[in-house]
Amino acid sequence: MGSTSDKIKGATNEAIGKAKQGIGEATGSERLQGEGVVQEVKGKGQQAMGDAKESAKEAIDRAAAAAKRAAE
Repeated sequence: MGSTSDKIKGATNEAIGKAKQGIGEATGSERLQGEGVVQEVKGKGQQAMGDAKESAKEAIDRAAAAAKRAAE
């Protein structure tokens, strides 16, 4: 999965998690609130993974460009 895909899935899970928490609070459902917290944390993790993949790709691209310049 690419960094953009991770970020999109993460944002979606985070939003759904927050919604579940709100619905759980409104209905008094501790189970739904708990599910919401878990899903929100999962979303944040997915977004962090996307950021890490993007940073790694940028670092590799910079290193490759530097190596090419050094070879020329």
